[in-house]
Amino acid sequence: MASTIKNIKSVVPLLDRILVQRLKADTKTASGIFLPSSVTSTPLPEATVISTGPGARDPKSGEVIPVSVKPGDRILLPGWGGQSIKVGEDEFFMFRDQEVLAKINE
Repeated sequence: MASTIKNIKSVVPLLDRILVQRLKADTKTASGIFLPSSVTSTPLPEATVISTGPGARDPKSGEVIPVSVKPGDRILLPGWGGQSIKVGEDEFFMFRDQEVLAKINE
């Protein structure tokens, strides 16, 4: 079934969800050797945040707890998981804020 999403910017995460694009694995080494697909099929743990939701509500106080990342941040994620969203040839993933392992500051 073809995706009806024309542009990833039209996808707005809700609550504490974040939309990310994982970095793609290199298909060629620095010396020019092409790597087999079995090596490059494992998802890299690093991703770039595309957009975020406003945050989740604290059940006790009712206040909104903002997400810990912002668009443009580089983050580390678990190797597998997240909801996949395909737009054309690009693949994006939706994760909960609590699933983010670390933020990369460079």
